Amino acid sequence: MEPNQSPPSPKSFRRRGIYLLPNLFTTGALFFGFYAIVASMNDQFSAAAIAIFVAMMLDGLDGRVARFTNTQSEFGEQYDSLSDIVAFGVAPAIVVFNWDLDTFGKIGWVATFMYVAGTALRLARFNVQIDVVSKHYFIGLPCPSAAAVVAGFIWVVDRFALMNHFVGVFSAILIALLGLLMVSNFPYYSFKVLDVKGKVPFFVILLIVLVFTIIAIQPAIVLLSIFMLYALSGPVLWLWRLYKKSARKSANAT
Repeated sequence: MEPNQSPPSPKSFRRRGIYLLPNLFTTGALFFGFYAIVASMNDQFSAAAIAIFVAMMLDGLDGRVARFTNTQSEFGEQYDSLSDIVAFGVAPAIVVFNWDLDTFGKIGWVATFMYVAGTALRLARFNVQIDVVSKHYFIGLPCPSAAAVVAGFIWVVDRFALMNHFVGVFSAILIALLGLLMVSNFPYYSFKVLDVKGKVPFFVILLIVLVFTIIAIQPAIVLLSIFMLYALSGPVLWLWRLYKKSARKSANAT
């Protein structure tokens, strides 16, 4: 601020206000992230996992609602990031820690901290790179997808009573790896360029109905499978690009 400039008055901030509709969805995502923490403290781990998925759906809607209604704002962007760190960083880490990783001592809380730190770093990098990276791909695993893997895994194990020592060890490795995937340079398809307002063939609607039907039959298994495959798609796509680049070099050399 220049020496002769006076600070903005509080009234000017009050007059600006904030957009209600998109921030309602963001607040909903924040609420369900917080609810997941409370549910895990009461040993309601399936409910906690479901709450994380609900938070994920609401988080996916707030930006789209803001764009459709032309109510984007810098406040909304910052609020969304703060909500994400709670709903998809702190909440999944505390849920999985209360679920089983607390029995691993230092290894348990170090693994969960790696996940929380990965979420925070992923969000910070996304915020500073939002205008310079391709809209077709994310750099690093998106934190809602990482949270979905954690929630889906807990939901499946809790739903089918599969808990044992091996599953506990695997969950510690899994959450640490997810933290690393979020800060990696692996490309992940963003789905941002899909035209939801355009016309599609009739079979696409049938396919969507089929997907919802399959999810309804076994939601825990299906959702875990979908997001686990998405988490693996980044390293697979990176290896595929590396292979194509190596093949082009070999072709040019000959």
